[in-house]
Amino acid sequence: MHNEFIEFLTSMPRTLKEHQIKSAIHFLEVGNAANFSVPGSGKTTVVLVIYEWLRRNDLVDAIFVVGPTSCFEPWKQEFPAVIGRQVKSVILAGGSPTLRNDAYLGRRGIHDFELYLTSFQTLQNDYDKVDRFFNRLDQRVLLVIDEAHYIKRQGGAWANAALAIANSAGARCILTGTPFPKSLTDAFNLFEFLWPGAEVFDEDTANRIVHCIKTNESELARDLINHAVSGLFYRVRKRDLGLAEQIFHPPIRCEMNPIEREVYFAIIDRIAALELYQTTSDTEILAGLRRGRIMRLRQCVSNVALLATVIEDYAEQLIDVDSSLASLIENYDDTELPGKFTQLDVIVDGVVDAGGKVLIWSNFIGTINKINHHFKQKGQECKKIYGATPFESDESSSCIGEESREEIVRQFNDKESGVNILIANPAACAEAISLHKACSVAVYYDLSYNCAHFMQSQDRIHRVGGSEDKVSEYYFLQYPDTIDEQILENLNRKQRAMAAIIDQDYPVYDLDMFLDTHLEDLEIYNATFINGTDI
Repeated sequence: MHNEFIEFLTSMPRTLKEHQIKSAIHFLEVGNAANFSVPGSGKTTVVLVIYEWLRRNDLVDAIFVVGPTSCFEPWKQEFPAVIGRQVKSVILAGGSPTLRNDAYLGRRGIHDFELYLTSFQTLQNDYDKVDRFFNRLDQRVLLVIDEAHYIKRQGGAWANAALAIANSAGARCILTGTPFPKSLTDAFNLFEFLWPGAEVFDEDTANRIVHCIKTNESELARDLINHAVSGLFYRVRKRDLGLAEQIFHPPIRCEMNPIEREVYFAIIDRIAALELYQTTSDTEILAGLRRGRIMRLRQCVSNVALLATVIEDYAEQLIDVDSSLASLIENYDDTELPGKFTQLDVIVDGVVDAGGKVLIWSNFIGTINKINHHFKQKGQECKKIYGATPFESDESSSCIGEESREEIVRQFNDKESGVNILIANPAACAEAISLHKACSVAVYYDLSYNCAHFMQSQDRIHRVGGSEDKVSEYYFLQYPDTIDEQILENLNRKQRAMAAIIDQDYPVYDLDMFLDTHLEDLEIYNATFINGTDI
């Protein structure tokens, strides 16, 4: 089969790189594939090639992609570029349930489209209809979960929806460069989706992993994960791509300005006092209060003015409404700039004066707007992207006259556009966007605990097709002795734990093994899951 597949690849318009060929052959060997390759390595290309191979071998008729809405356009654009023919596609995300039902039912009793694209939110609402749709197609569907870390949470609505349709697809694959962004237990849902009922993680193993994590036996937890999944996933690592170095500069220690220092440590003292005299014994309520308090601290080290905003499901007053501190918060924008702006100016001015471009990351819309206003006042041309920034495909009347994300990205990537600064929210801009053509400097003004967004944001300026011969640089603005330092350490710890598993030198990375020999892991896998033999 391998020789036939290699010959088939010569008929594809796009020539696959060696690491993509390895990934594709691993998919064929394993059957239902997990591709954990870094962003920019061509995961979409690999899946489309596999889809076309399965289609030509009369095994599937359609490809159904579940992912964030930002991934839809890349799939539509890549299909003809990779396969060499136009595709009839449909986006089943939001909109009219009637139109979605028509697409599921098919006007001819069969499917009307070849490429189906839906969001996690829509799948949550339509999973039963999608399941029936797959069965009407005799399960001849390749089901893809793109950015699969979104289904990591056990018992989560999105995860349950994905698991509900898994058995009805003829072939399945998951794509994510950040498979275990929060905990090693994030692996459970991913492999249950790929192999429903096969118990890649049986109950005893899962319980042992959870226990090891709770008791800080991290090495044993990693060993248990390795034993369960090694050979069942493929990963192209950064060092496999031949890119230039990534330089992570030591955190830049910034001095708080007087008001933000006073407010921050007043909140710290208030939280400490509240913990001494807890007003509830309800653990769920207490957990919600603690999450809200942490959010207030994060807001304070980003932009004190954010403390005047409402946090959903959190109404606790950490600052007395009639106090002088409350007045300082209310009037903050008129009295001082956050201390981080001093160092931010130094970095941005230095890069722009040298003819470069800068990407600034912040997790708060108010801070994004504040940074944008600051640089515009200095005469700099800058743009911003956050959740409300529309896509080109948006038909909402409220978006008329607004620049789309795609247009903003085009301007930023154009070296002659004059747009030298982009301020973005990782939640809106960490996936499916390439910014490396003209930019190689990123500044993290503030951070969240979301490791997936953190890692993917790094890859926006370090990708194939532009980062081979230029170093990418990352700067972190930090207030010493604050939550800033704790969040960065938390993110680095999660990143190290995940890398310890997925960045190992598994024998699966040797292409020759597929052509000449059989990998022991895959033999065991085939015996266990395909042939039904007891090992």
